[in-house]
Amino acid sequence: MAISKENLRPETLERITTPDLAQKFIDEQIAEIKAQVGDKKVLLALSGGVDSSVVAALLIKAIGNQLVCVHVNHGLLRKGEPEQVIQVFKNELGANLVYVDAVDRFLDKLAGVDDPERKRKIIGDEFIRVFEEEARKLDGIEFLGQGTIYPDILESDGVKAHHNVGGLPEDLQFELVEPVKFLYKDEVRVVGKQLGLPDNMVYRQPFPGPGLGVRCTGAITRDRLEAVREADAIVREEIGKLNPAPWQYFVAIPDLKSTGIKDGKRYMGWAVVIRAVDTVDAVTAKAVEIPFSVLATIRDRIMAEVDGVNRVLWDISDKPVSTIEWE
Repeated sequence: MAISKENLRPETLERITTPDLAQKFIDEQIAEIKAQVGDKKVLLALSGGVDSSVVAALLIKAIGNQLVCVHVNHGLLRKGEPEQVIQVFKNELGANLVYVDAVDRFLDKLAGVDDPERKRKIIGDEFIRVFEEEARKLDGIEFLGQGTIYPDILESDGVKAHHNVGGLPEDLQFELVEPVKFLYKDEVRVVGKQLGLPDNMVYRQPFPGPGLGVRCTGAITRDRLEAVREADAIVREEIGKLNPAPWQYFVAIPDLKSTGIKDGKRYMGWAVVIRAVDTVDAVTAKAVEIPFSVLATIRDRIMAEVDGVNRVLWDISDKPVSTIEWE
């Protein structure tokens, strides 16, 4: 299936590698956003990742307080993430931020759903419906800002649906504003630096729109989801000490159990899979060699600190054939 013409990266768009090229892109996007939005309001899904953060910064420069940022806690975020988003964006950056606690709403809809595309579609649909509800509380909301980037579009062409692209419901009530949809991840970071965003935001690890939902493979259960969240925090802490650290590192917990031994008794537990890769644009990726001493520390901590786990594995697959995420 060919990518539609409106979703093809323009041939005239030079690869953004320098501050000057980033500033040229910023100026062009500010003008385009102003022309598209006019005096209307934009509702933006603000996850705190680099993509949505750069979009937020562009929109603030273009339309100021016409932007309303919404942070939805769907229960699939990393440990401490909702609190960090509130601290950085609302308390430090002064953004017009609406916080929505939708944990039960999302997890109840995902209960028993094991097909990854259905999971992505449910998460994407529910996201939009949350925004629709928030929009009804506000006057003049006609646009939805999104942090779609070019690899999202490429991977939606027969690989997997991203909630930013193919997962949108047919009854979408908003016109989309997607200023970085033709950029690769490395270009988004260059633009973020030029916009003056802090390094810990610009170089934050990529995180999929469906969150930990695609790292808790199969049908999501709350206990296994919590195990993913806790194990992921350990992996990010320990691998993050490496210099240089890999481009991305996280865990997945497949929906299967294996035999173990705990307190002298048979113990059926999950396997935590460690994933660490390096890449430039997320289109291809290479597995990273992690020192065994680091892996052993991670193993010992996970076994001691995470309930329900009896095995730790290391994923050494490259992309392609594997994708970076497990679902």
